[in-house]
Amino acid sequence: MERVQQVAARRQRVDRPRRSGTHSARVLPALALLALLLGACGTGGSGPPTLNWYNFPDDSGALAGAATNCTRASGGRYRIAYHKLPRTADGQRQQLVRRLAAQDDTVDIMGLDVTWPAEFAEAQWILPWTGEMRRRATEDTLEVPLETATWRGWLYAVPYNTNTQLLWYRSDLVPRPPRTWAEMLDAARELARQGKPHYVEVQGAQYEGLTVWFNTLVASAGGSVLNTTATAPSLGPPAVRAASIMRELAVSPAADPSLSNQMEDQNRLAMESGSAAFELNYPFVYPAMKADNPGLFAHFRWAPYPAVDPDRPARPTIGGIDLAIGAYSRHRRLAFEAALCLRNRQNQMTAALRGGLPPTLRSLYADPALVEDYPFASEVLASLERASIRPKTPAYQNVSIAISHTLSPPSDIDPLPDVRSISRQIEDALQSKGLIP
Repeated sequence: MERVQQVAARRQRVDRPRRSGTHSARVLPALALLALLLGACGTGGSGPPTLNWYNFPDDSGALAGAATNCTRASGGRYRIAYHKLPRTADGQRQQLVRRLAAQDDTVDIMGLDVTWPAEFAEAQWILPWTGEMRRRATEDTLEVPLETATWRGWLYAVPYNTNTQLLWYRSDLVPRPPRTWAEMLDAARELARQGKPHYVEVQGAQYEGLTVWFNTLVASAGGSVLNTTATAPSLGPPAVRAASIMRELAVSPAADPSLSNQMEDQNRLAMESGSAAFELNYPFVYPAMKADNPGLFAHFRWAPYPAVDPDRPARPTIGGIDLAIGAYSRHRRLAFEAALCLRNRQNQMTAALRGGLPPTLRSLYADPALVEDYPFASEVLASLERASIRPKTPAYQNVSIAISHTLSPPSDIDPLPDVRSISRQIEDALQSKGLIP
């Protein structure tokens, strides 16, 4: 055990990233590594240990199947128990935070929303992926999803699945999909003039989806919400332009009357009802349209997310789940191995085909089995390769609330003053000042 402590101490001196910051942030990876090594010294007991996996509630059976597959593949070394978290992202985060703040040693593997790794890493609740485990975690994995799992140069989770939005449209109304937001709004106005279905369905309610919409437009305009070190807001002309596009849609004929209450599933239902011509949404809408409205499905098409500028491709904001290892787990080494199994090729394929979750392994996008059910696989892959991520900071929850509250409802947006207000609120959030709106 003394040698284990010496190795961890030596790694702290040699491998710690060279950067400025608080003392706790500097020693975080070394302390987490020490916890991993100490945990490997033995846990006692008889029979295979149970690894508790906390993840979002999956109704397709893909996650439960993955747990069963990996339990069987372990050869009796461990079993995985899949525990369903609450359905809402806020409820999921709240349960995990309460358990980890209490140093719950039964939390082995966690499915984290892509906005949580920075917060959980800063709190020392999850362990870094190093050495051979890191190599296996990053092999064949798409770069942008990996970026969501990285904090201060250390990999703290492994991408389980990802997600990105495409433009979905009706080919019986629009023979050629619009390439930019300006083209799409012009097409919607013309359809409205002709008395045809013309709404552009997008997430306009006061929640995370509104933040994603804004972030996508900012990135597509060449900007970002935070600076490269995540220490200050970086909002400027691209953010003003993004807010202007949101308002332009909201006050145009393209806006669904219920825009300010619209979320992803409401967008899907509106498109299926036949009242919309366009929809910005995730791939789950494709099998839903096929099952719910076969007649309209015959005209249901997809295209890249519309750009802000004709010469600059859009950068949709990705979603997804990253698997992290609890810092207090009694079975850390086994948990790392099990997490790699849970997101292996077979399980990611099943999650894509049964659960509609786009994979994070690049090679799967060329697999005929995926392409058969995902005819838009190449468009999804292209979108993921140029995607943007949400602001990466432990204060993300406050940042998101500042954006979604200020820009709601979209029809009331005043671009320049609202962007300035968001910037001030983000600056306060990063400095742990001010109140959440």
